[in-house]
Amino acid sequence: MGRQAAARVLSEALAIAEEAARAAGALLLERFGSERPLGSKSTPTDLVSEADHASERLIRSMLRERVPEDGIVGEEGDDVPSRSGRRWVVDPLDGTVNFLFGHPQWCVSVACEDEAGVVYDPLRDELFAAVAGQPTTLNGIACGPPRDTDLAHALIATGFGYDADQRAEQGELVARLLPLCRDVRRAGSAALDLAWAAAGRVDAYFEHGAQRWDVAAGVLLCAGAGLDVRPLHARGRLPAGVLAAPPAIADELQSLVD
Repeated sequence: MGRQAAARVLSEALAIAEEAARAAGALLLERFGSERPLGSKSTPTDLVSEADHASERLIRSMLRERVPEDGIVGEEGDDVPSRSGRRWVVDPLDGTVNFLFGHPQWCVSVACEDEAGVVYDPLRDELFAAVAGQPTTLNGIACGPPRDTDLAHALIATGFGYDADQRAEQGELVARLLPLCRDVRRAGSAALDLAWAAAGRVDAYFEHGAQRWDVAAGVLLCAGAGLDVRPLHARGRLPAGVLAAPPAIADELQSLVD
């Protein structure tokens, strides 16, 4: 495939991701403030709602119509195998607990894996968009480069899992990090944490146990904004994860949390 043809394919993927994320965001906005949990998934604190399912059904329907040969991996539905070699990774509502409790920190994440993706925050009407090899944008305006800082002055975002043993170990990591940085934020949406890192609203993000649908778009956003994106190894009861940080502090931060 020539360079122009490849660029066209990426542009089309980004347009599809944006269309799907905005449509799902509109659906979720209508339900925000009135939704109740259907039940729980991995643990009693890992909630799911009909809004999650409805949002994913809408996104999957749009992808089947626009790119029927592509595969789909979503948080709430079965995997669809790819016949084209491309795969979409979808989180129809990242931050479900926030959504159900009325906290304004949740989003939709849609990514064409390793190629293009968006994180859409419907409450703020903010669309974070990334195409591999191009600068990340927020509502069409380029993000980055990352702020020049040291770890002592860095604002770090993180997240916690739903398993009690894992949370205990994650708490130990935060306790180790907290005296060494400006502060730590735990907002409750991994996709938005990564988007905000790309936009400079936090300096870095790390989390063990983040799922691929949580981070597929977000890691593209961070890479396109000039952050180092690195895997975190499994340790103890903690599964593998991801870290995104400015190059100046990535090694030091990883040494504390990996």
